[in-house]
Amino acid sequence: MATKPLLADLVALYEAQAPHVQVQVESVGGVDAAKRVQAGEAFDGVVLASDAIDKLVASGHVRAGSRADLVRSGVAVAVPAGQPVPDISTEAALKAAILAAPTLGYSTGPSGVQLAKQFEAWGIAETLLPRIVQAKPGVPVGSLVAQGEVALGFQQLSEMLGVAGITIVGGLPPEVEIITTFSGSVAATSEQTEAMQALLAFWTSAACTPLKLQHGMQTA
Repeated sequence: MATKPLLADLVALYEAQAPHVQVQVESVGGVDAAKRVQAGEAFDGVVLASDAIDKLVASGHVRAGSRADLVRSGVAVAVPAGQPVPDISTEAALKAAILAAPTLGYSTGPSGVQLAKQFEAWGIAETLLPRIVQAKPGVPVGSLVAQGEVALGFQQLSEMLGVAGITIVGGLPPEVEIITTFSGSVAATSEQTEAMQALLAFWTSAACTPLKLQHGMQTA
């Protein structure tokens, strides 16, 4: 879901320069996407976090050698609009803000997994457990923040941008920043391998860099 708005714009950009091609994208939560590919559902291409793509390569569900790293995406922090904005400028400040928050939200995706590992590293996972609200696959954490279900939300910046009712505090401090690389690959079920490879090649080209930056991501 982190790449959903970006992919929509990348598809439009590609179709504008290749009018004979039509690209259909279905965006779902990363966990669900991987399960559908593993179940043998037919797709030409798959876009997921790079480690998830690597697992699909290993299991033979996407084609070895076809992985193309598309973007690097950082995790951002948000609070409900109108609420005080905490200091998250350093690791110590972020940890204090997390311990002070009555409720915390993160996703089932790679950012949530890494955040949970950070809580473990800090030794506060057990303390925080009753306060955690984990968004269901495909549900933006920002929407939970906007509805007041979560006081402090964490998710990819691209998924926070444009969500009404929240204030984006910023990214995590450098000491503990969480960066996810999202990659595309040709599915083993693809019947249009060359077309999919051409699409991935375009998406990794310099022509797409401005769009990636616009969506709060960096080129990989």
